[in-house]
Parts: sequence; C-alpha cells; structure tokens
Amino acid sequence: MPPLVTSILLTTDAVGGVWTHTLDLARGLVARNVEVTLAVLGPRPTPAQAEAARAAGCRLHITDLPLDWMGADDKALEAAGAALGSLAESSGAGIVHLNSPALAASLDLRIPLVVGCHSCVATWWETMRDTTPPEEFARQRALVAAGYAVADALVAPSRSFARMTEAHYGLRRQPWVVPNGRPPRTMTNGVRDGVLAAGRLWDEAKNIALLDRIAPRLAAPILVAGPLAAPHGRSAAFPKLWHLGALDSGEMARCYAANGIFVSPARYEPFGLAVLEAAQAGCALVLSDISSFREIWGDAAIYVAPEDDEGFLQALQMLCADPALRVQRGGAAYRRASLYTDDAMVEGMLNLYRDVLRHRSLMESAA
Repeated sequence: MPPLVTSILLTTDAVGGVWTHTLDLARGLVARNVEVTLAVLGPRPTPAQAEAARAAGCRLHITDLPLDWMGADDKALEAAGAALGSLAESSGAGIVHLNSPALAASLDLRIPLVVGCHSCVATWWETMRDTTPPEEFARQRALVAAGYAVADALVAPSRSFARMTEAHYGLRRQPWVVPNGRPPRTMTNGVRDGVLAAGRLWDEAKNIALLDRIAPRLAAPILVAGPLAAPHGRSAAFPKLWHLGALDSGEMARCYAANGIFVSPARYEPFGLAVLEAAQAGCALVLSDISSFREIWGDAAIYVAPEDDEGFLQALQMLCADPALRVQRGGAAYRRASLYTDDAMVEGMLNLYRDVLRHRSLMESAA
C-alpha cells in the first residue's frame, strides 16, 4: 500500500506563474484530503490572491521572507531557510515542497524535501547569452546547486527543462517530470479575430521585442497582457503594441476567449502556462521553435525560430487572413491542452510525494 500523504508545506510567490501553479496544486491536494500550508515568499499577495488561497482551503502563511532570485544576500537567504524549517515543524507537515531552490541548502529538516525546478538564472543566462553566467551570478548558481543536492527529489514541468537542469548542474539523475496543468475550460466557439501575447513582459527571454518590431507590418494590432516592470526594478517598453496591463485570472480568461491567435516568441520557457490557458480557450498557437514547446504542443502549434521576425510575421498574417484556418488550428490546440489538466498534475505530484515517502521509510528502516 503506498504511503499516505496527509500534510504538506508548499512554498510559492505572488509574482508570476508559480502562484498559479501552486494554487492549482494546493486546491487539488486539499480536495484529496491533504492539509496544505501555503507559504508565500517575496512580495505579499494581493487581497484577491490571498482570498483565492483561502478559498482553496489552504492555511495561508505570508512569510515576508525573500525570494532567492531577487538579490537577497547570503545571510538573509540562510535565515529564510531556517525560518522555513521552523514553519515546516510547527505546521506539522509530513513533506515540504519548496519552489525556491536556493533556500533548500539552509533548511534543517527531518522530513522529506521536494524541490521544484521551474527556471533558474544560470539556465536562463546560458540560453539567452550562450555563455556561462558571469561571476556576479556564481553565488546564486552555487546556492541553487546546493539546494538541488540536499533534496530528496527534484521535479520539473517538462522533459526538456529536466534535461537542461540535469546537464547544467551535473545531477546524478534527471528530475521527475510532472507537466503543469490547469482546470479544463469549455472552448470558445465561433470565429475570433485578434492577436494576443501574455507573460512577464519585462523578461527579455519572452522576446516581446520581436512582436514590437513586426507589429507595424501586421494589419491586426498585437495585444499584450502582463507587467512591464519587474519586482527588482527592470522594466520594458513596447510602443508599437497594445498593452492591456497586468490582468487578473478572470480578465485573462476573457482575453483568451476574445482573441483567435496566441503568439509566444519566447527563447527560454520551461513550460508556459499562458500558452496552455490560450489553448484551452481554442486560440491558434504561433510559438517559438524551442524544445519545450515542441515537446508540450507537438503538431498542435505553428513553430517559428525565435530569431525569425519574418517567419512570425508571415505566420500571423496567414492566420489573420484565414478564419477557417484559425478555427482548425485552435481546435488542434484545444485537443492537445486536454493532456495538461490540474487533475493530471495533482496525481503526478502525489505519485512523486508517495515515492519520496516510501524511499525515506526504506532508508530509515535500513539504518
């Protein structure tokens, strides 16, 4: 009989896709009678985010501890790890799922630890600059490597990113792969115009600058949703795009439903929740030809090399000019999206947690 997963300390942040991922995971775990303490690192969640966490049945704990990628010094990160260890003990958790790897090295735990590999500065830099990270990032990389080393298990959202993480950090074994998932939605019917992109617009890996370059030559405007300014100060401007601002989940759902095409020219994307949400609405997908997108979307998307301005322009022009093709490609994306549900993600994570608990039990019995 597999070990029971009864309680978990799950860390998150309110800045980007990790929040959506962990909230869906927490909601699914609670529905399966797992007690979830959701510990928020970094900037505080908005009132709407906090209410959503409580509505999901979590015990919400706002820690005011730093995120590992936002420039905190070693002492602050060490203190944050110690504080999380104390929280795990006081919460009565049977397992910890940490989504900030650099904090793991300073955790003093007697219970199993799972670390999520969502992205990292080192693999981002390697992809975006095609070089090893500079010395200023060496400390961050070392902390992430140390965090990975002490985990009972690592988990990544795609095989592509699992392989990248394994190769970059010289891991003894590849991380588990549990694809991200979102609650299924009913596909929006009918022919829809409009071109939409979404995400952390300030992150140059999203490659939104490409869309800004091609927008004047496309008959339809390109709408973009998401923040232009990063929590740590970086900002971006795209004057040729129609910026909708940073939208909540309900507003984003309406955007997906109103637009027929979703485009992502990202150069680095371990999974891409915005793409999944667009596909669930039946948007035709135009994506960069990178390994993670190929793995996740198969033949359900049109692919263009991430540096190919003309290729993206031609793909968008083709879809804008052909309503029947938009509907056909949107249907393909919708069918593919059915592979990536929140239920599938939660069951995958539960299988991982059970395996970790089983392995820890065997080790303790043999000691």
